[in-house]
Amino acid sequence: MASRKHTAAWTAMAVAAVALGLGAEALAQGKTKLTVYTAIENEQLEPFKKGFEADNPTVEIAWVRDSTGIMTARIMAEKANPRADVIWGLAASSMEAFARQGMLEAYTPKGADALKKSFRSGKSPDTWVGMDAFLAVVCFNTAEGAKANAPKPASWKDLTNPAYKGKIVMPNPASSGTGYLTVAAWLQIMGDANGWKFMDALHENVAVYTHSGSAPCVQAARGERLIGIGFDMRGASEKTKGAPIDLIVPKEGVGWEMEATGIVKGTKNLAAAKALADWAASQKANLLYNKYYAIVAHPAIANLPPNYPAAGEAGMVKNDLGWMANERDRILKEWTKRYDAKSAPK
Repeated sequence: MASRKHTAAWTAMAVAAVALGLGAEALAQGKTKLTVYTAIENEQLEPFKKGFEADNPTVEIAWVRDSTGIMTARIMAEKANPRADVIWGLAASSMEAFARQGMLEAYTPKGADALKKSFRSGKSPDTWVGMDAFLAVVCFNTAEGAKANAPKPASWKDLTNPAYKGKIVMPNPASSGTGYLTVAAWLQIMGDANGWKFMDALHENVAVYTHSGSAPCVQAARGERLIGIGFDMRGASEKTKGAPIDLIVPKEGVGWEMEATGIVKGTKNLAAAKALADWAASQKANLLYNKYYAIVAHPAIANLPPNYPAAGEAGMVKNDLGWMANERDRILKEWTKRYDAKSAPK
């Protein structure tokens, strides 16, 4: 009798276990997996994923991440057969290029009306919505400058000084969003002919063109280079860690871009994609962006990190994102022809 009771008990437990297992499996199968293309920094991937999934437990993000230039080229190459559901965190100029080719789903996220006007696509419905803005600043290693008796630059044109020969590093615009916004700003500030003339002179002083927007300020912070033209927030972070660098906003103004979110047209997971677009435009998401960027889309959030250049936002040039999108191929082709020989190996 006891044996039968034990057998019955074990059978009941086994059935329960199977039921629980099936329930867990069913729950897992019930999740919508979103393929999300991005160029955000690696350390942001997990916090962004956790933040969204905590509020949307039936949706799971599967990241595909690379630098801005590489992700932009990949999305263009996949135009006829898109593999992404959502783009979350890619340069707005790239997003504008996709929108003009009909590659993005028209959708205005919930709460987008509360965002700064400059962070909207300008379409109704929106084709993309901005998240945060980033700048290109000059990171100057004061210790190395003192050793080399090299002056601290105050303008972009100062960087053509022969005292900096072989001591400057900046991002390749074909692979880095920070690199492209920098080159695009020079051409807008100086005009096409004078912009290329300036870059010819600057090229004489450049040691290498990196494939990362963060690398130049990191190299300057380590003393590997005297000057890095790079990502504003990385420069501020390195200075906060104790690096002997000054972050300079050149007097002509600085190039900038914004990261943006958009839904890929043709996604089979449209409802989940809209949920992500809604969350990406929320104040909660903007608070998360503000941990990594000083300038975000929501006007209620203005929290500058330590050592961020006070003149950063005021120094942002008048930037035509549509022009950046339209001229991208021409600019990159010309830049590659002139300067790619100094690019770092991929």
